[in-house]
Amino acid sequence: MESYLSPTITTPRVVVAPRRELIVSRLAVAALFFMNGVLFASWVSRIPAVQTARGLSHGQLGLALLMIAFGALVGMPPAGWLSSRFGSRRVTQVSAAVFFLVLPLLAFKTSVIVFALILFLFGAAHGALDVAMNAQAVAVELRYGRPIMSSFHALFSVGGLAGAAFGAVIANAGIGLLTHFSAVSFLLTAPLALFGCLHLIDTGRTHSHVARRAGFRWPPKALVALGAVAFCVMMGEGAMADWSAVFLRRFAGTSDGVAAAGYAAFSIAMAAGRFSGDWLSSLFGPVTLVRAGGLLAAAGLGLVLIVVEPTAALIGFAAVGAGFATVVPQVFSAAGSTAGISPETGLATVTTIGYTGFLIGPPLIGFAAEIIGLRGALGIVIVMTGVMIVLAPSVRRSPLSFAGV
Repeated sequence: MESYLSPTITTPRVVVAPRRELIVSRLAVAALFFMNGVLFASWVSRIPAVQTARGLSHGQLGLALLMIAFGALVGMPPAGWLSSRFGSRRVTQVSAAVFFLVLPLLAFKTSVIVFALILFLFGAAHGALDVAMNAQAVAVELRYGRPIMSSFHALFSVGGLAGAAFGAVIANAGIGLLTHFSAVSFLLTAPLALFGCLHLIDTGRTHSHVARRAGFRWPPKALVALGAVAFCVMMGEGAMADWSAVFLRRFAGTSDGVAAAGYAAFSIAMAAGRFSGDWLSSLFGPVTLVRAGGLLAAAGLGLVLIVVEPTAALIGFAAVGAGFATVVPQVFSAAGSTAGISPETGLATVTTIGYTGFLIGPPLIGFAAEIIGLRGALGIVIVMTGVMIVLAPSVRRSPLSFAGV
């Protein structure tokens, strides 16, 4: 796990803002979350077309996708440090602009090296935007004085579903990559990005003079625990994305269409669960919510692995999505309000650790499947969910997070 530059600060303070201004800021952050989901899903939906257009083998495509992941991991920590020093508003604006401007570049037939650099930049902008926009979400949540983080992540999920659906329609219509990506960037998401970037909260600098003098050090235990929870749940998300269809096709004997429905059930349940996450967090508290979500996800995946029947599997994958739905928002809220750490640095640390789990989870499942079979390998996700349940107390937020003045 990497070290990082961390300014020492006090618990985030709530700044009272006019009601109308606060609502506009919330809509701005929501627009950026939705935009992020649309842009990334638009790329994902056309990966097969990119592979065909560039004549990439499966191995070459894997390396290309690795460049995006590597870019995201490289982009996250600096985004946290820069947000602490200059404010998350600036970093959000720059990373959002780069993100939607780079998407059309992926459609051009460039050299392999240039293509790899564009993929890296795309991933770095995506990772930086994840950190910065979540810092903005924390700032808005603190001003609201109640949990609203889950609603932002719900819009990211909805954006992902919308981008994937639009991409499927465009692909079936035979429309080219450049036209598709340009339309998404400049006609669909540019207005959202413009509105969002113009109405973000100016969080200011977080003791930048301290940040300049601070040295590199390991994250505190509180962030390590939160990072571990993020690692566990995002590893599970990655496993569902890459292995749910394979499992249904191989063990349940379904068609390719039904196999794809497994991940669709997971994604739809996750989006729906996030819309109720803020209410549930207010009602039961974040710790209970993470524990209950972990139990639901473990039970759902257990149903999938034990019954091995299409209908039960779809129900089980939906339960996994609903169980995972609210965990990441609770983790990010807690990371952004950790005493003694700037929200931006806390989010950068936890996001990087969690994203690492998302990346290594699928290949880990694949390697384990070679030894113990796919059913046994997917059981690792249940074990990691158990770890998440044990570490659930780490998402408990101090009352000062919402009550400070």
